[in-house]
Amino acid sequence: MILIQRPADITPSEITSEGLFRQRRNLIMASAGLLLGGGIAPATGVAAVSDFPGLKPGPFATDEEKTSFQAVTSYNNFYEFSTDKRQPAKLAKAFKSRPWTIAFGGEIAKQQRFDVDELIKKFPPQERIYRLRCVEAWSMVIPWVGIPLHRVLKALNPSSKAQYVRFETLLDPKQFPGQRGSLFGSSLDWPYVEGLRIDEAMHPLTLLAVGLYGRFMPNQNGAPIRLVVPWKYGFKSIKSIVKIDLVDKQPLNTWNRQAPREYGFYANVNPAVDHPRWSQARERRIGEWSKRPTLPFNGYAEQVAGLYQNLDLRTNF
Repeated sequence: MILIQRPADITPSEITSEGLFRQRRNLIMASAGLLLGGGIAPATGVAAVSDFPGLKPGPFATDEEKTSFQAVTSYNNFYEFSTDKRQPAKLAKAFKSRPWTIAFGGEIAKQQRFDVDELIKKFPPQERIYRLRCVEAWSMVIPWVGIPLHRVLKALNPSSKAQYVRFETLLDPKQFPGQRGSLFGSSLDWPYVEGLRIDEAMHPLTLLAVGLYGRFMPNQNGAPIRLVVPWKYGFKSIKSIVKIDLVDKQPLNTWNRQAPREYGFYANVNPAVDHPRWSQARERRIGEWSKRPTLPFNGYAEQVAGLYQNLDLRTNF
């Protein structure tokens, strides 16, 4: 005989607490990651070793539960590798992120080039736990390791003509299979380009991220250096950067060129402005079952809303 216990027969002591449920879930995810060759993924998500000795926490960190290391490194938007979010972790294994040089140009005192490791030594990075919100309505909480961008830009002595910052990713079809083909019926205009207003770039929240969870940046997450602008949708946070120019005109970023009705220049997280094909009012945090309300500016309104006081955010999306 099979005894079927009615809900009324279940005692409180038999109900798994939320905390224990989360611990078990994270342990299962971590074990699955190891079995699948996903690398080290402790239940807590904390890296077993650090590539950044003496790393110090920075300001503005959220105290929300961090997304597991396994999830952060196995579910990625990186179209240079693939449009399938599960594929970059597999396709990026052979990607060469060292040696790596970033060229700085445009309206600055002197055109310069820095090896990424020189940049890390010159501007010691901090750890900052930021939310990442993607336009497809999923989100993560990630402990980034990064250099505040304003520190780098100030050291370049920009001129008064510098009104925007233009970022460009690596163009290398041999390493990036996605750059060989097409997306949505037409080729993207490679290399990937993004841009910020100078005041956005100078905001202390904006990072040049060189790692996460105390590790050097994994290839599938944008190694060796990427942008992180936490109040904007994820496509603004350009990966594998090789060129940064300070310019006098607004750059035409890649997705705005590809689909201007769907992707604007600003891309501020805004629950009141839907994507033409889906709502942005709610989001699903990776690792959670239910959706949660999307926060204006991804929860960073107190810090950044003042940048847009005189801007219609429905028109300038």
